Amino acid sequence: METILIIEDQEDVGLMLSEALTRADYQVKLSLTGMDGIEEIKNNHYDLVLLDIMLPYKSGDEILKEMRSFSDTPVIIISAKDRVGTKIDLLKLGADDYITKPFDLGEVVARVASNLRRSRKQIQENKVFQYKDVKLDDSTKRVTIADTEIELTAKEYMILELLLKHNGKVFTKSNLYESVWKDEYLGDDNAVKTHMSNLRNKLKKASPTEEYIETVWGLGYRLYKE
Repeated sequence: METILIIEDQEDVGLMLSEALTRADYQVKLSLTGMDGIEEIKNNHYDLVLLDIMLPYKSGDEILKEMRSFSDTPVIIISAKDRVGTKIDLLKLGADDYITKPFDLGEVVARVASNLRRSRKQIQENKVFQYKDVKLDDSTKRVTIADTEIELTAKEYMILELLLKHNGKVFTKSNLYESVWKDEYLGDDNAVKTHMSNLRNKLKKASPTEEYIETVWGLGYRLYKE
């Protein structure tokens, strides 16, 4: 099931959108402030974001600018601002679509479906994932750093693949274990820690001055956030 984050400070509008998208078989999360919204984007994977512009604490354009530094997740702007200049500015910042309030719920659901289809097609076409000088080719299963191939075990490759495909997301040890080992996590983190250590050592050996994976204490691992 595809997941959608709605960042909208008007709770009634947010709930109305949530109900419409839930009925369309999406999993939906609602954030009522800009600060809560950007934290959700940083710490969880979403397939699409519906973003209001006028938000408390952190505006929608600030969120869009920040998230584009680490995420290509599709963003649909929903705003009462209908000036052409505003729309152009936000599209230049990285928005994928723009819907003006008041809106028709059917149109919103249709726009969401259209943007998700486009995103899925791009992901299928783009089989190479890159972070800094690391490239992972999903079709050939090769990993290179500065065009030099590094040898990884299957588990090391799968861990790196998860991190690269979901840049910015924090993966807990249980997330990694259940995704890579395809088994229930029972609290023994030795397997994850050992493979993560070996992966980090191989990346460090290939590029001693670069940082790739960081530990988020008490949470898990993610690609190094500069």
